[in-house]
Amino acid sequence: MNYVVCLKHGNKYSAEYVNRLYNMVRRNLTVPFEFVCLTENSNGLHKNITHLPLFLDPRLTGWWYKPYFFNPYLGLEGTLLYLDLDVVVFENIDKLFTYKPNEFCIIRDFNRHQRKTWDRMNSSVFRINTGDHAYVYEEFIKNPHGARRFHGDQDWIYSKVKTNFNYWPDEWIQSYKWEMRGKPDMVKIHGKRNFKDVGEPVVLPETSIAVFHGDPNPADCRDPWVIERWT
Repeated sequence: MNYVVCLKHGNKYSAEYVNRLYNMVRRNLTVPFEFVCLTENSNGLHKNITHLPLFLDPRLTGWWYKPYFFNPYLGLEGTLLYLDLDVVVFENIDKLFTYKPNEFCIIRDFNRHQRKTWDRMNSSVFRINTGDHAYVYEEFIKNPHGARRFHGDQDWIYSKVKTNFNYWPDEWIQSYKWEMRGKPDMVKIHGKRNFKDVGEPVVLPETSIAVFHGDPNPADCRDPWVIERWT
């Protein structure tokens, strides 16, 4: 079974983000799949989205629930393609299921735009088979506070996964503000960083997903290219 999975915890992202992600995936994926949201609050989710209950742990917040997708007993059996809620899927993503099948794949961190040999992970998009690298979850859940010495979940994953993994080709998944827009000047709008001027991204022919790590989120971006596709 192929799953597209996401995480909604707390109030940072609304059900609208989940529903729009589902719509974008549905338009751009021909591989049979089930869309699953891991969340403690399923109110407002599209009827075709499977709700996987998130059992809250007082030791965890936000992205620190991502290691749950390495849990072999999560309740899903098959291939999981994880997508952050703040991404724009705009071209076919079948290749994310067919590329190097049965291997763990993840983004090479976007600091690559400054350092070509940069070797870290970004967990906005990753694919894993149920049961693979289970120690990422098992060691994390034993001592979440110890893992918090890392900046985020992706640094924890990087510290543990040293073999049997691959990076996605850089061109497939791009940072919107650093690679597609070339790190434009930012200003505060209603307390959030936003692009100073409306503009058009440079879109490589191979790119299928734009990642909005940090501000602005897709909902706060005024670029027509984003507004037309984040729906």
